[in-house]
Amino acid sequence: MLRLRAFLFAAWFVGALVALGLLCLPLLLFPHRVARVAVRLWSRSILFGLRLICGVRCEVRGIERVPPGSILVAAKHQSTLDTILPFAALPDPCFALKAELLRLPFYGWFAARAGMIPIDRGGHSTALRALVRQAKVRMVDPAQLVIFPEGTRQPVGAPPAYKPGVAGLYRELELPCVPMATNSGQVWGGKGFKVRPGLAVFEFLPPIAPGLKRAVFMAEIESRIEAASERLLVEN
Repeated sequence: MLRLRAFLFAAWFVGALVALGLLCLPLLLFPHRVARVAVRLWSRSILFGLRLICGVRCEVRGIERVPPGSILVAAKHQSTLDTILPFAALPDPCFALKAELLRLPFYGWFAARAGMIPIDRGGHSTALRALVRQAKVRMVDPAQLVIFPEGTRQPVGAPPAYKPGVAGLYRELELPCVPMATNSGQVWGGKGFKVRPGLAVFEFLPPIAPGLKRAVFMAEIESRIEAASERLLVEN
């Protein structure tokens, strides 16, 4: 049954991308706030498919804690779902994506037009400087820059592996940082489309004001995100 669900959901995922991509192609001619409509529609279609085909419900908690204006969101990363849900939950989310993803048909076109920021993951300090530079331009209009401090997906129960890049952004952008916890890996872990029925919770935690020292900030986001994510794993 899980294999059948994985096949059907994969077909839904790709079909929604192509169908909405074709339908919304004219939106690429407009500013990013208009093109973002296509990304939001796609995100919601994927969440609908998850529930219809795979029995996965998504719940967002603490959205009232997200302050208005531009912010940094430091999110736990366990699943592909973590890169989809924010488009349905936040007013104007922005991700830092691998540059090669922006070359993909449909997904890359709309991601670029919606204001996603390309990064060279092998560039280290050079990539961080470029990310900061582009983020400052993007944040002129209120937006939520979503960053995964661990850099890549981590299996449920894996030891934390937080990297200092998020602290550099926090320092340079001088914005509040909202930690986000999740248990998404319980329903959609690893690569591919192997999804299990269940409840995926995304919880926005109280914001951290700008101005903390690097070590204090890193300790704060790790302790908050890990404690809340572990709680969600137990609860669900």
